Amino acid sequence: MAKNESRVVYSPREKAIRAILWVFLAFMALVTIFPVVYVVLGSFKENGELLVGGSNIFPKKWVIQNYIDAWSQANFAVYTRNSLFLSFGVMILSLINATMAGYVFSRKKFPGKELLYGIFVAFMFINVGSVSLRPLYELAVKVKMNQSLWAVILFSVGGGQATYIFLARGYVNGVPKELDEAAKIDGCSFFQIYTRIIVPMLKPVMATIAILSFRQGWNEYILPMVFTMTNNNLRPLTVGVNMLKNAGDGTAAWNIMFAGATIAIVPILIVFCCFSRYFMSGLTAGAVKG
Repeated sequence: MAKNESRVVYSPREKAIRAILWVFLAFMALVTIFPVVYVVLGSFKENGELLVGGSNIFPKKWVIQNYIDAWSQANFAVYTRNSLFLSFGVMILSLINATMAGYVFSRKKFPGKELLYGIFVAFMFINVGSVSLRPLYELAVKVKMNQSLWAVILFSVGGGQATYIFLARGYVNGVPKELDEAAKIDGCSFFQIYTRIIVPMLKPVMATIAILSFRQGWNEYILPMVFTMTNNNLRPLTVGVNMLKNAGDGTAAWNIMFAGATIAIVPILIVFCCFSRYFMSGLTAGAVKG
């Protein structure tokens, strides 16, 4: 039996608009991917070829020794351990903070709630950057945390919470309040409703927050660089890889640094490829619900 298939017919104007959109998206994808491709391919080049520059994307001579030199000259075992500790610390604290705050902003009534939430949302578009480095470092010195990655974790968690709270609150708004009322009848407190009802319902958006916060901790550079200047054993991969640039004999060893950077980006690429489906579903759900 033949199946009747409906086919969308576009007008010439619509076809032209779609073609322009496809060209624009392809251009933006190229601009986004090109730096990563350049670093990966550059990691197989000789340093002289990188210093001279030129229009060749692919190496004239493929050099595997760059990876051997990068691994032997940098303390990758320690740097990787520090990066994992930093990333998982930021991820766990961000999950706890964002889901609790999202739940409170969605369900709890208190004076100034909308104003406070509006301030949080406004900070999604504000980045104070290096302006806050000095006061943060002085604060860490006062509380004697300047020689620990915990200071970096706590300050990093404070940086990206507005987006995570926005996603969590939007998702909680989509959870029926009847579930809260039924839990109250069963004797659950406000916090027990959060742990027993809300958290299990937030798994999609929690996966999104986990990936975003893990990436934030993994890619953090300025704060770890400032806080680990006097202690090499606390450096994460982002800081340690940049130090490989000084491994050359009088010239910047870009080939070794590119090799180290390629090694450093592999874990986060694997994590994103494995969980991209949950990332997209949680991102759209948290942004649209409520």
